[in-house]
Amino acid sequence: MAKFKFNAKSAAGRTESGVINARTEEEALAELRKRQLSNITIKVDKGGFGLKPGASTEDIVIFTRQLATMIGAGIPLMEAMEILHAQSANPRFAMVLDRVVEDIRAGSDLSAAMGKYPTVFSNIYLAMIRAGEVSGQIDEILVRLAGYMEEAQKLKSEIKSAMTYPVVSICMITGITLFLMVYIVPQFGVIFGQITDKNGNPLELPGITKVTLGISDFILNKWWVMLLGIIGFAFALKTYKKTDRGAYQWDWLMLKMPVFGQLFSKVALSRFSKTFATLIKSGVPILGALEIVSATSGNRVIMEAVDGARDSVREGNTLAEPLGRSPVFPPMVVKMIAIGERSGALESLLEKISIFYDEQVEASVKALTSLIEPIMIGIMGVMVGGIVLAVFYPILKLQSALM
Repeated sequence: MAKFKFNAKSAAGRTESGVINARTEEEALAELRKRQLSNITIKVDKGGFGLKPGASTEDIVIFTRQLATMIGAGIPLMEAMEILHAQSANPRFAMVLDRVVEDIRAGSDLSAAMGKYPTVFSNIYLAMIRAGEVSGQIDEILVRLAGYMEEAQKLKSEIKSAMTYPVVSICMITGITLFLMVYIVPQFGVIFGQITDKNGNPLELPGITKVTLGISDFILNKWWVMLLGIIGFAFALKTYKKTDRGAYQWDWLMLKMPVFGQLFSKVALSRFSKTFATLIKSGVPILGALEIVSATSGNRVIMEAVDGARDSVREGNTLAEPLGRSPVFPPMVVKMIAIGERSGALESLLEKISIFYDEQVEASVKALTSLIEPIMIGIMGVMVGGIVLAVFYPILKLQSALM
């Protein structure tokens, strides 16, 4: 709930002011009018919590499933939307549904009403709802939409699980290394400075120890230089990624990077085929479907290939030929799309491609999890072992010299 400050005139002509709780400004005004107030001025209380329309993926999936069930059971759209609005547990999503209901009540289509909230309902969602309205199969489209979103969320969760372990491991390795370099190595540096050999000369330190002590000293005394360097690099990279060339090169690098590149490529192909198949199967025209697939691909390399395919189709040529020129699409995928175009079963073959790559992603995640663990252990061993060797090697060397 949000808090709204108001000033108004009562029926007796007295000025009244105060704070009222409501989900939206319209609700607050309606409640004040029920109190027979007039000349109302209202604004959000900055000390309160002003809600903005929004929803999680889970909220939208549940809403879509329930709306499909209700419409399939013969409940009118208006009544179904009112029920779902009343039972929504998320006040931010309830605000969206309330406004969608009002627009439908005023004569708007469901797709047009939802289209006012692009941060809640995606282009794919709106295109499929629009296709369902045209075909009169809105309940089937909603079921298909919910299934698509659930599969997309599952794929996202698999990628997240694959990335969690290396990120946590790298943070731990960095933390342990910094602790040793800041608190342990400097103490040994002081000790080494006080040690002399049997001739009274300062202890000659090995190269690895000199390098380690130098890095430790830099971290302690010039940490701000390192921090500025990291911030500057991050800013420069972010700025470059905002350019067309930078965004394309970054996405290309993601697909070609060691270990994770193959996984990202399979995810991109799975998303492309799943989205394309779902849109075509729902009755969205192929040019419109390609435009949505391009916009939602999340990768500039894929986007460029799909845009080329859309131009080819618009000119009356095949879809497969321009995709075959892209390094992202393997020959198997291009061949299956070409067969689908010739046989008129494009959506069916795209679904098969999606299923194949979903399985490939799942297998890759399991393989990466088992591969990353020894790699991270090895990196930790090299980092920590190197520091330990650097601080203890001079001691061992001195001991052998004194014996």
